[in-house]
Amino acid sequence: MGHSLQLTWCPSLLGYDFGFGHPMSPVRLDLTMSLVRALGLFDVPGVQVVDAHPAPDTELLTVHSQEYVDAVRRASTTGRPDLAHGLGTEDDPVFAGMHDAAARIVSGSVAGARAVWSGEVAHAVNITGGMHHAMPAAASGFCIYNDAAVAIRRLLADGAERVAYVDIDAHHGDGVERVFWDDPRVVTISIHESGRSLFPGTGHATDTGGPGAEGTAVNLALPAGTGDAGWLRAVEAVVAPVVRGFGADVVVSQHGCDAHASDPLTNLAVSIDAQRRVAEIVHELAHEVADGRWLALGGGGYALLDVVPRAWSHLIAVAAHAPIAPDAEVPAEWLADVATRWGRSAPDRMTDGADAAFREFRDGYDPADDVDRAIRATRAAVFPHLGLDPHHD
Repeated sequence: MGHSLQLTWCPSLLGYDFGFGHPMSPVRLDLTMSLVRALGLFDVPGVQVVDAHPAPDTELLTVHSQEYVDAVRRASTTGRPDLAHGLGTEDDPVFAGMHDAAARIVSGSVAGARAVWSGEVAHAVNITGGMHHAMPAAASGFCIYNDAAVAIRRLLADGAERVAYVDIDAHHGDGVERVFWDDPRVVTISIHESGRSLFPGTGHATDTGGPGAEGTAVNLALPAGTGDAGWLRAVEAVVAPVVRGFGADVVVSQHGCDAHASDPLTNLAVSIDAQRRVAEIVHELAHEVADGRWLALGGGGYALLDVVPRAWSHLIAVAAHAPIAPDAEVPAEWLADVATRWGRSAPDRMTDGADAAFREFRDGYDPADDVDRAIRATRAAVFPHLGLDPHHD
């Protein structure tokens, strides 16, 4: 194994741009990778930075219909909406070059999956990926092509027998779940804000998978306002035992950082410190159950300056086996660049000052606590299907 981490990045990935005023601005990617560079993570031994080119249709068609791929390509050229395929909506406006931009993201995730599965690298990260809402025949929720699903399909085609997909974005990972709803080889685990208060309105505890794949769709819908203690408790109570019980060959994770308290589109109250801790948990699980095979993707995250760069820099650092201390200073040159380009200050530490402490679910269930009730509902719905005891790990 020549490298420990394959990191997908090239300026062309900034071309996924829905235009001025759209929440998913490529600025967040630019800021993140400039912070990663300033932190010295590009120079960590074993880190390989790779380019990405648009994925061919043969790869896209493992998840998406030919009609849809043709529609995206046509809209990219003509600029005309195609509402039947979700193109030209407020969430997913049409832009020139959209097909190539979205297909490039897919290519980065697929290349990471192949490098991890082949043993070329231990881990791979594509922060531009994690487009988990895209459906086989329609765009949805800022997502054109579902790179996570295509990467998982590639892993299965290359010989993986069991893939664990872990999604910590504040929004339900509905597109990935839809693709693998009937596939017992893939467990999709989504820890998200309840659909009662947030798009896409799905992902209930009782949604557990199709015939023959019962228990492989795992949904934990958290109440609005859930903070670090509840969020981490939920991850510990559901993600870890499911990944262990499922016995995955490889772990694919989506690290949308929009669960943060500062995110303008969601209603959770999670800190940078808790998000860093979950990156560590997923990393540890990959080494425990999958011989280290781990593909980590980005996702949502709309606090462009204050949250996204720090959260994903921590993710990359964990994957590079070069974790950054939570109380580390943000490099002065990065702060100066932000001040020059955006006329405002950014946080000067890699922490929110939270202790990311939580009480493990096994230490006692509180029936008066909304988070505990959500955890219990999910465990009751899926654990028996996976041969797990919902009352004990």
